[in-house]
Amino acid sequence: MINQPGEPVKPFEIRSYGKSELAMLYFPDAKTKKGAMNNLNYWIDYNGELREKLRAQNSPPNAHRYTRREVELIVEYLCEP
Repeated sequence: MINQPGEPVKPFEIRSYGKSELAMLYFPDAKTKKGAMNNLNYWIDYNGELREKLRAQNSPPNAHRYTRREVELIVEYLCEP
């Protein structure tokens, strides 16, 4: 969720996120959701340990959401968006 001008900054919440939703939080300046997702996927693939831990969660490869646990792992390795 992007803050509107003049709104207080909302802290990042660990919860289930749509993949494009989370990607846009990490890459708010991306021109498209697909571009943001490509960038996030690159970061995940670049970090082999994170990639393996996410695979161990056994989520379907075509899932449209990250589970709360997957978001915890992503934040652990990449910090909060």
